[in-house]
Amino acid sequence: MTTTTQGPSTRHHAIAARGLRKAYGDKQVLDGVDLHVPQGTVFSLLGPNGAGKTTAVKILSTLIRADEGDVHVGGYDLAADPQAVRGSIGVTGQFSAVDGLITGAENMLLMADLQHLSKAEGRRVTAELLERFDLTEAAHKPASTYSGGMKRRLDIAMTLVGDPRIIFLDEPTTGLDPRSRHNMWQIIRELVGGGVTVFLTTQYLEEADELADRIAVLNGGKIVAEGTADELKRLIPGGHVRLRFTNPVDYQAAAVALREANRDDEALALQIPSDGSQRELRSILDWLDSAGVQADEFTVHTPDLDDVFFALTASSTATQKETVR
Repeated sequence: MTTTTQGPSTRHHAIAARGLRKAYGDKQVLDGVDLHVPQGTVFSLLGPNGAGKTTAVKILSTLIRADEGDVHVGGYDLAADPQAVRGSIGVTGQFSAVDGLITGAENMLLMADLQHLSKAEGRRVTAELLERFDLTEAAHKPASTYSGGMKRRLDIAMTLVGDPRIIFLDEPTTGLDPRSRHNMWQIIRELVGGGVTVFLTTQYLEEADELADRIAVLNGGKIVAEGTADELKRLIPGGHVRLRFTNPVDYQAAAVALREANRDDEALALQIPSDGSQRELRSILDWLDSAGVQADEFTVHTPDLDDVFFALTASSTATQKETVR
């Protein structure tokens, strides 16, 4: 891996990677990936199965080495000082690291020992985190008796024993029921509210839409799009504004003026192509006001992240389908 000194672009980023490459044999898993994750935010990496999401997490969390790339995590050069990086991060994989043969409290104390905390400090941190994650009542029961949601909460609690400022969550809600998934979302929001940076990979697009400040889509070893959820949705055609009228006179006036709109004369509704941007919406509202036309319903329809994902990863999806056949 190539290294450079830390530059200005890394100072305000919890994670900064440039030109990240990793191959296994002749398969190029990551092919020049750039990532910039601001401190105290949720950054979500999306991509089809086999896109390299877990490989990226393993590299950034020092579990494997990249073939090429300049990476800083927590302000530390990943190649030159991996031990310092390990001291600033926590990792929760898609498969639980909880030992089911011992109790929740014992799992926590074991992690405290691994973090070289004193016995007293380990007990204090364990008690605080078990209470924070609503696990105090179950603390002295074998972890094998915990529900999936409880094990996930314990998993993240164990990750926080060393007070990391950057946490990698690799598909943290896989296999959880909807209630447990929403509880986990609240935990993630609270962590970020406390200044923690979360690097999230997930197979649930709703989860990225709900949590992420920024989203990157990985496909074919490259980042094919990056932005906020709203910015990514505007990349895909099909967005529109729908105006519905109860007054036929207003409807006809609007239909004549807004000639690009698709008409629904039966419903007295117009559908206007729009990317959903504030500028476009304000333009439509300003025209309605100036013309004295009253729309009884004004709704904005934009593509969701499912649409974005399928559009940006269509080639991979097609390849997977061919493979299945």
